[in-house]
Amino acid sequence: MKLLGKMAVICGALMMLATPVMAEKKIKWKLAMTWPSTLAPLATSAIQMSQMVSEMTDGNFVIRVEGKEKHKAPLGIIDMVKGGQYQMGHSASYYWKGKDITSVFFTTVPFGMNLAEQNSWLYYGGGMALMQKLYDKFDVYAFPGGNTGVQMGGWFRKEINSLEDLKGLKMRIPGLAGEVFAKLGVNVTNIPAGELYTSLDRGTIDALEWVGPGMDIKMGFHKVAPYYYTGWHEPASELQFLVNKRAFDKLPAGYQVILKTAMKAAGVEMTTENFDMSVQAWSQMEADYPNIKVKTFPPEVLKAMKKATDEVMEVYAAENEEFKVIYESQQEYMDKARKWTMMSEYYYLQTSELVGNE
Repeated sequence: MKLLGKMAVICGALMMLATPVMAEKKIKWKLAMTWPSTLAPLATSAIQMSQMVSEMTDGNFVIRVEGKEKHKAPLGIIDMVKGGQYQMGHSASYYWKGKDITSVFFTTVPFGMNLAEQNSWLYYGGGMALMQKLYDKFDVYAFPGGNTGVQMGGWFRKEINSLEDLKGLKMRIPGLAGEVFAKLGVNVTNIPAGELYTSLDRGTIDALEWVGPGMDIKMGFHKVAPYYYTGWHEPASELQFLVNKRAFDKLPAGYQVILKTAMKAAGVEMTTENFDMSVQAWSQMEADYPNIKVKTFPPEVLKAMKKATDEVMEVYAAENEEFKVIYESQQEYMDKARKWTMMSEYYYLQTSELVGNE
C-alpha cells in the first residue's frame, strides 16, 4: 500500500484544484470484474482504484466493484461496459480474441515483450493509440490495469525431453499458446478453474498452465505435478480497465483526471503485489515440496514453439491488416528494446550469479 500512500499527496493536490461544481456533483458507478472479488492480486487493482477515487473526491464519486460471483458473466465484461450496464470493467484484452483477434496484443503474446518493454511500448511506442483504436469499435476507453509479468509455462506430470513428449499430451492452455501447442501435437483443452486440480490429479489432463507461484499455490497444483516449467507464452500479461465512453465523457474534467490517476496507480500496485506474492509463495513451495523440479523446455522444443508461433502470427497478419500493423509495431519496438534489456537486466543477473548472489 506504499504507492497508495503516495497517492494521498496527489489526492490533496487534485482536490485543491477541484471546482465547487465538481465538489457538489454526486456520481455512482459500477465496475464488473472477470475475476472473483477475493482473487488477489487481480481483484485488488479495481478495489484499490475504487477506494482511491472515493478518497480523492471526498466520497462524491463512488465506484461499486462487483466480481464474477455477482454478475455471473466473467467473459461478458466488454459487452456490459459497452451497453452501459456497467460504467467500468476490469479484465484482460485477450479474452476478446473471438471478437477481434488484435485484442491479444494488449495483454500478451507468445515470445513477446517483457513487462518493462511492453509498458514502454504502450506509453512511449504508440501502443496506447493502437489499443484505443481497437476499443473504439466497442465504444469504450481502455487503460492499463496491472500486469502479472512473466507467467510460468505450466505444471507437468511428466518431464518434457523432446518434441515427441508433446505429442498426444493433454493440456489446459488457452489462447494463442494453445494454437501453438496444437500445431506441435498437444491435445489442447479448456477446463473450468474449479475442475483443474482434480483433472490434473486424476490424469484427465497431463499438464496445465495457470499464472505463477503467487496464484498457483492456492490451486495446489504443486502437490500433484512435480515439473514446473518456465514461461514462454505470456511474458507480460497486462490487464485493462475499460470505461464506457459516454459515461466518461460526461464526467467533470477533474473527475476524469482523478479516475485516470487512480487506475494507473492501482495497476502499478497490482503488478508489485503480484511479484511479492510469487516471491513468498515460491519460498513456501520450495521449502514444503523440495521435490519440485523447475525446468526450462529443451532447446529443440523451444525452437519448435517459436517456429509455430511465427507461423500462427503470420497467418493472422496475412488475413488481417490491423493485426499486421500492431504485430509489426510490437516487433519493431521489441527489436530495439531487447538490446537494452539484455545489456541491463540479463547481464546484470549473470553478473550477480558470478559473484554468488542467487
